Amino acid sequence: MQSDDDLRAHLRRQLRAAVRGRDRIAVGALRDAIAALDNAEAVEPGETVTIVSEFVAGGAVGLGAAEAERRVLDAEAQRAIVKAEVESRLAAAATYEEHGQSSRAADLRVSADVLLAALEASS
Repeated sequence: MQSDDDLRAHLRRQLRAAVRGRDRIAVGALRDAIAALDNAEAVEPGETVTIVSEFVAGGAVGLGAAEAERRVLDAEAQRAIVKAEVESRLAAAATYEEHGQSSRAADLRVSADVLLAALEASS
């Protein structure tokens, strides 16, 4: 049985390897995918905190008073987010190709391949 963090952990391991290997395209793709997962876990701002600081405008009083618990993404949601990153890169690559930017399009396709390989390896 897979843990919900398997994909994120796998992406982080691949990121470490890409940094060591100085593969800038893979580093960028993996960082973007991890950031997309982190952003998906963020919650919408809730109601304002009633206890405010007299010293800081809009500040909450107390350690962690303004903190909100993040969403927990299941494995399928994580995979869907990374797949969306892949699709976005492939669509951008096609646009670059149409406008004569074949080297940038190739970089985007390579980064999409990095993410696809991560998805396959984590399943």
